[in-house]
Amino acid sequence: MTPRTYSARAGTLAKALLGAVLAAAAMFHGPAFSADPKPLKVGVRGGVDEQIWEVVAQVAKKNGLAVEPVVITGTASPNEALNNGDLDANAFQHIPFLNDQIKQRGYKLVSVANTLISPIAFYSKKYKSLQALPEGAKVGIPNDPSNQTRALVILRDQGLITLKDGFDPATGTATLADVTSNPRKLDFVESASVVLARSLPDVDTAAIVNSFAYQAGLIATRDGIAVEKKENNPYVNIIAVREQDRNAPWVPELVKAYHSEEVRQFILSKYEGSVIPVF
Repeated sequence: MTPRTYSARAGTLAKALLGAVLAAAAMFHGPAFSADPKPLKVGVRGGVDEQIWEVVAQVAKKNGLAVEPVVITGTASPNEALNNGDLDANAFQHIPFLNDQIKQRGYKLVSVANTLISPIAFYSKKYKSLQALPEGAKVGIPNDPSNQTRALVILRDQGLITLKDGFDPATGTATLADVTSNPRKLDFVESASVVLARSLPDVDTAAIVNSFAYQAGLIATRDGIAVEKKENNPYVNIIAVREQDRNAPWVPELVKAYHSEEVRQFILSKYEGSVIPVF
């Protein structure tokens, strides 16, 4: 075997190995060793989720995974965008909300990781506590089943209403139809979560999910007049992907980036206990 012949065969072997490496790289949807990395698009809400995912993207980049947080605004649905293939993943919702969306809309989505608990809270421009609400007070609550349940449970725990016997928020949802007593004759105003923060001056109090509250400059532990309990809270936020991608090789890499110590410390130091990492 002449050196030239050996070199030619070695070159052929090298090309074959390079092709295999690049093919494997493509499977990971954008690692650093890909010639033209295509970032994973992760749908988030602005504010808390956006800030956290900017840190996640930095950690992922160090591990060779390109991640692009995509902020979904207004009433646009991150689940619709994910289900349609416009996103690779999303991270804005808790498990009961995802399950309700799947039931209502038939989305083919699954949870692949827990992220944090983001307690809902009541806020008010007029009163310092729920106990101070007068008879007939206007109370804004979310109009989606899972977050409406969270608001009603707070009111129940504060003694302002009672709910049907046997109700358990860990296994079911509650609506206004399940309120069995309302001694203060509270006037409930149902609105989309995105609207409640803006309409706070128009009601006596409103239950606002953390992502929209934060965008409005409100922090549950500082500004809330009643905050959801953290203990045994079933409303754990998650990362969701399409069913067909649940075993994709980039999924554990994405989860690893979120579950990093850098992200955990960022959450703990940034949000004054109003957002709780669960990893």
